[in-house]
Amino acid sequence: MVYSEERMKILKMIDEGKLTAEEGARLLTALSESRKTSRAKNTASSSTSSPRWLRIRVTDLINGKTKATVNLPLGMMEACLNIASQYAPDIAFNELIDAVNAGAQGKIIDVVDEVDSEHIEIFIE
Repeated sequence: MVYSEERMKILKMIDEGKLTAEEGARLLTALSESRKTSRAKNTASSSTSSPRWLRIRVTDLINGKTKATVNLPLGMMEACLNIASQYAPDIAFNELIDAVNAGAQGKIIDVVDEVDSEHIEIFIE
C-alpha cells in the first residue's frame, strides 16, 4: 500500500511540474528497486523462521459447522489483501499485513458476528 502511495506522489509531482519526467523516472526506478530488495529480505527471513500460512475460518454459531475455510500462502497474502481492500474498504487490512510483517503467529483475529451468527478466526501458522 505504501508503495502505491509513494508512486502516486511522484506521478503527481511530475504532473504539477515539480519534477521533470526524467527525475520522476529515476525516483520510480529507485522506489521499485527498494521494494524488490525489501521483498527479497522478507522472503529470505520467512523461509527460515517466519510463519508460512494465513488461515481464515468462518464458523456458523448456530450449528457449529465451518462455513468457509481459506488457506493462503503468506507470500501471496499482501497482494490478495490489497485486492480484498477494494471490496471491503472499511476493514483495516493494512493492520493485518503489518502484524504478519512483524512476525505475529497463532490466532491474530477472533471476531463474533452476532448479526450473521458467525465466528471469524484468522491464524498465522
